[in-house]
This record gives sequence, C-alpha cells and structure tokens, in this order.
Amino acid sequence: MKAKTRIFGEIEIADDKIITLEKGMIGFPDLNRFALIFDEEKQKKHNSIMWLQSMDDTDIAFPVMEPLAVREDYKPNVNEAMIAPLGQLNEENTYILVTVTVPKKVEDFSVNLKAPLIINMDTHKGVQLIVEDDYPVKYKVYQILKEKAGE
Repeated sequence: MKAKTRIFGEIEIADDKIITLEKGMIGFPDLNRFALIFDEEKQKKHNSIMWLQSMDDTDIAFPVMEPLAVREDYKPNVNEAMIAPLGQLNEENTYILVTVTVPKKVEDFSVNLKAPLIINMDTHKGVQLIVEDDYPVKYKVYQILKEKAGE
C-alpha cells in the first residue's frame, strides 16, 4: 500500500507490515493502523528512534524506541486481559516500544515508560496500555544515550 506521509513523503508499506491497534494510541482512539518505519542500519544498534506512522492519518507519526536501550531492567507488569486480544505472546514474538518526547531543550529528551506499546509480531496486533508499575511518564534519557554513544 502506498502512503503519503508528512515526514517521509510517499512510501510503500507491505500490507503484512501493518500493525493494528484496535483501541488506537492513548489520546488517538480512532487511529488503528500503523507502520513501523526505521533505518535498518541504525536499528541494529537497538537504541535508535523509529517512527510509528499512522496509516489512518498520514500526518501523524509517533517517535518510538526500544525501552531496553535506556533501561535494561525494564520489565513492565501488564494486565493479562489487556494483552489477550494480541494472541499468544512469547519472548520471540513480543516487541515492546515506548514513545519518545524531544522537547526544545534536548537534555530533557525522555521516553514514556508508563505507557508502553506491546506488539505481537506474529499477529501484527498491538496495544498501548498503562502499566501497573511505578515507571515514570517522562524518563529522561539524553545522558544515558550520550554515554552509550561513547562506548
């Protein structure tokens, strides 16, 4: 499927790469179909920003990243009933992403550990939910990523 996007211009997305979030993103319940867009070379590092591009409103794309890149002990407790519609989840098919906020002051760059996206990569179904753990909504990561870049 071809999609005209505000950020990437016109892109081709294979139908089998569309991720369905039945309840949408928090604050965007009517956006249900998304594509994950990333630079394949940078993705090998697991700490790069990707984009969760809405296929329902091509002006909207959420910056996301893997939480383990900034918090190696991240293991959110999730309500089983909330993830049941995704299908059988296991270590190989479960993909967790968190949304990224890049404010004017880059030192305040943060990720939302309180509301991760849980995606079953086999069924291409996902959900954004609020976890029961005491994770912050704005977990500052600028210094963490800067230190990792120097490794």
